[in-house]
Amino acid sequence: MSATRDESTQAAEGGTVTGTDETTESTQTDEVPDEPAALPVDRVFELLKNQRRREVLRYLETAEEATVSLSDLAEHIAAIENDTTVQAISSSERKRVYVGLYQCHLPKMDDMNVVAFDQNRGTISLGPNAEQLEEFLDIEDDGDRSWSHYYAGLAAGGVGLYGLALALPALSVGLVVPVLVLAFATCAIVNEYAERQTDDETSV
Repeated sequence: MSATRDESTQAAEGGTVTGTDETTESTQTDEVPDEPAALPVDRVFELLKNQRRREVLRYLETAEEATVSLSDLAEHIAAIENDTTVQAISSSERKRVYVGLYQCHLPKMDDMNVVAFDQNRGTISLGPNAEQLEEFLDIEDDGDRSWSHYYAGLAAGGVGLYGLALALPALSVGLVVPVLVLAFATCAIVNEYAERQTDDETSV
């Protein structure tokens, strides 16, 4: 009688343990890796407002290899900033970009998990948060100013206003000219300010 009870107890205990193991194994199998936390929008735009950091992301997204060298990246960006080819950039132009990336931009992007930057090896790859910046990077590209288009638009508008002034007695040519001069002057001032802002960003 006692032996039968012991066997029943052991069977019950064995069944209970087996069930627990199966439940635990099932729970572990069903676990899904955590996705990277979404970056605040203000931090996204803080990162993307700098031209060099935008160029880093473009280069990594289009590179054939998942991991690139800091040397190649610096040469690529230096060529863009100096409107020339990689072969034509000077050592000082390359060094200026290299130092800026190494000391400032890449550590900042690495802290935000946008890139993975290995300072010892001098290698960079896209980080888990890089995908979150794609749509914002497109917005930044769309917002880039094409000043030649602005000036061409002003010129076309000026011709149109001048033609109307000649055709309509109520519209004085003397009024059209100062308006056009003011429009071109304003555009030139804004253009100069924008270029200085870009120079300040790329000098870091």
